[in-house]
Amino acid sequence: MPDLLLELRSEEIPARMQRKAAGDLKKMVTDALVDAGLTYEGAREYWTPRRLTLDIRGLTARSADIKEEKKGPSVSAPQGAIDGFLRGAGLTSIDQAIVKTDPKKGDFYVAYMEKPGRAAEEIIADAMPGIIRAFPWPKSMRSGFASMPKGSGYGGIEGKGMESLRWVRPLQSIVCTFGPEHDEVQVIPFEIDGIVASNVTYGHRFHAPDAIAVKRFDDYVSSLERAKVILDAERRKDIILHDARDIAFANGLDLVEDEGLLEEVSGLVEWPQVLLGTFEEDYLSIPAEIIRLTIKTNQKCFVVRPQGESDKLSNHFILISNIQATDGGKEIMHGNGKVVRARLSDALHFWKRDQGDLPDLDTLQASAAKFDLDLKKPLDQRMAKLDALNVTFHAKLGTQGERVARIRELAKVLAPIGGADAALVDRAVVLAKADLRTEAVGEFPELQGAMGRKYAALQGEDASVAAAIEDHWKPNGPSDRLPEDKVGLTVALADKLDTLVGFWAIDEKPTGSKDPYALRRAALGVVRMILEKGIRLPLASVAKDADLLSFFHDRLKVYLRDQGARHDIIDAVLTPEADDLLMVARKAEALTAFITSEDGLNLLAGTKRATQLLAAEEKKGTVVADGVSEALLKLDAEKSLFAAIQSASKSAADAVSSEDFRSAMQALSTLRGPVDKFFEDVLVNDEDAAIRANRLALLKAIREATATVADFSKITG
Repeated sequence: MPDLLLELRSEEIPARMQRKAAGDLKKMVTDALVDAGLTYEGAREYWTPRRLTLDIRGLTARSADIKEEKKGPSVSAPQGAIDGFLRGAGLTSIDQAIVKTDPKKGDFYVAYMEKPGRAAEEIIADAMPGIIRAFPWPKSMRSGFASMPKGSGYGGIEGKGMESLRWVRPLQSIVCTFGPEHDEVQVIPFEIDGIVASNVTYGHRFHAPDAIAVKRFDDYVSSLERAKVILDAERRKDIILHDARDIAFANGLDLVEDEGLLEEVSGLVEWPQVLLGTFEEDYLSIPAEIIRLTIKTNQKCFVVRPQGESDKLSNHFILISNIQATDGGKEIMHGNGKVVRARLSDALHFWKRDQGDLPDLDTLQASAAKFDLDLKKPLDQRMAKLDALNVTFHAKLGTQGERVARIRELAKVLAPIGGADAALVDRAVVLAKADLRTEAVGEFPELQGAMGRKYAALQGEDASVAAAIEDHWKPNGPSDRLPEDKVGLTVALADKLDTLVGFWAIDEKPTGSKDPYALRRAALGVVRMILEKGIRLPLASVAKDADLLSFFHDRLKVYLRDQGARHDIIDAVLTPEADDLLMVARKAEALTAFITSEDGLNLLAGTKRATQLLAAEEKKGTVVADGVSEALLKLDAEKSLFAAIQSASKSAADAVSSEDFRSAMQALSTLRGPVDKFFEDVLVNDEDAAIRANRLALLKAIREATATVADFSKITG
């Protein structure tokens, strides 16, 4: 079966966009191929700073012929309806249709249509221009001759104005080859804004700028590597990481690893070269966090530490170049060193200013009294200054000082729930935002919290308070660590909940892909802390807005799905009013284990049969009684089922009340036999209306018994 090779080569793509863009390309292309009737054995995406590549193996050479039946109007329908049917079916005469008869609807026309399959080459050529034009870049630009105003032209290319292609950076060439593994491949030459797909690509911008003719994927990869381009981003990351470790070790150092930085620098180079730079030891008087962020943020370089020492840095750094220099990288290391020294010089200035920049104490007494601050301590002074200067948090939500007061009240409620020392929590909340007034945080916002922790330690605060000041920003994403202890956890929860409640109160909610205040991240952080730390927090007492509670539910679904939970199981245990997310997660875990067992699968089938019968009756308007009359139970199977329901309901309810969901599931599993026997021996729709109503009530009792744990009707399968 033939393979497809696709490459879209452009000017440098921002590193943060590359991985997602490659995934988007894979999805858009494979979806288009499948929608057109093709199948494939496998597909993998690749990316470098200058190209997105797709390798699709085992693609069918042609889509299948399609035969379909198109139902038409009644034979007595008006001529206009019949004419419309003929046009839609591609018929020229009603004689080409056949007549079918339906016992209820009478005679009607039917057309049988055949659509011949299409060659894969034709499907690809038709699909690709639309995919490229509709590509979902976060930001894009127009370029090239086609972006000229309409009516103008140059080099045989017609200007399209605002209709020209938008791409993240100017698109330069397209490779699109198709063919079997051992035969000649062909080019599928579709065109977009004057760029015609071919079999020609280009290697490294400086080392191998000449054109390269390629055939299939393996040839393409080896040709690029000879042209100083490593296509596989994971391989580039591995080369960078191991070379950085090796060069550090060879110089008596250990690499300070940073997965986020590693991902970024692998997206900045096509031919990674690892070098060791240096700066003056005097700069090591700057806190390690500032040095690391200065070097990382401004130069995308890694810091290193002396071997065996975890609390100090070396005056060396590791940089990643995209050029294999003839001088061994001396000029590159020298140039990067100059920039690092300049940045560290600025950082040293900010650090010294922060140590000496103390406010006028007389003007801060009111603020100090408001928060019960000790103005002999620098961090207290900065908090007082933050409040006294009325530093705005949000125009509609007041100042940072007012926000701290709100968080303080909320933290009082949360401290006993999380088992934290209330006094330490209060002290941490009061000081948590103080480092916003430091120049180091002003220059490097990433240091928020970290600088506060350093100042708190310097002025003798409790270790839990100092840790909480740093950790109250955490977690900042799905992979970020959680706060270290109960104090930090409580402050972080209070901080994020205040943010969410506040922005909901002023109707500043996320819309579509827009989330300028990172509220989704804040809600996911709350979910992670609750579930991973086992916190029983009734969110309704804090998030009084039902829409905000629903927002938490959405984040909970995302989290549980990422943990491997099935979407239908989550829906089965998550009710609109559920505000104890930990209980929801535990129910989902127990239900997952239960329905994968034989008893669970069989009970699920019986329960769904019962709920479907009930739903059909309720749709007709039938009112099903809440209670079952034992006197109307005539058959052994229905008597046995009723007794089993009573016993299982009580056992399941008791287990749920003690939050033993596995035992609740076990109790429900005893219904399996009686439910199966009931549907084997009992006819629900009995001629006697009273018996029929009682049997429907029995089905309702099944639904209510299982509902103590989950809504089984929402489980697929």
